[in-house]
Amino acid sequence: MTEPPTTPSTGGRSSNAKPSLMESLLGLLRIRVKRGVNLAVRDVRSSDPYVVVKMGKQKLKTRVIKKDVNPEWNEDLTLSVIDPNDLVMLTVYDHDTFTKDDKMGDADFDVKAYIEALRMNLQGLPSGTIITRVQPSRQNCLAEESCILWSDGKVVQDLVLRLRNVECGEVEIQLQWIDLPGSKGL
Repeated sequence: MTEPPTTPSTGGRSSNAKPSLMESLLGLLRIRVKRGVNLAVRDVRSSDPYVVVKMGKQKLKTRVIKKDVNPEWNEDLTLSVIDPNDLVMLTVYDHDTFTKDDKMGDADFDVKAYIEALRMNLQGLPSGTIITRVQPSRQNCLAEESCILWSDGKVVQDLVLRLRNVECGEVEIQLQWIDLPGSKGL
């Protein structure tokens, strides 16, 4: 049996082969889960919150912070980005030892504006330059205006997300991008 001819454009594969993860990967999205503000009480007087972040089939979570409705996680969760149109879902839970963990609200956000800013060639801009602003609306979970800015040679976005399906609470996060050698890239 002979191998089908290959062309340099497919990297040595026949044209009907499925691209590998690295060939379809745009890069990595690092989500720094900074803190929760005024989260809902789900235990007697407090909560033991943690955050779960989902994008596509990926699911990551922060550590649990005991008895704190204003937790400081300052934890980085890194997702592989294949489709920039995928929404990122963020859900806060209250950890319970003997029963199912209680939901403490959720929020979602898209990364389209952030990825558009990454695709601009911004080398040489002064640190702190605002590239674009995203306004809160009924279509997003922003509690306040979110700025995408150039900071120390990187594009970063700080977001304050108002949690839905709960009486109160916000989560502050920051987005950063990691280029991966060998990936498709932006």
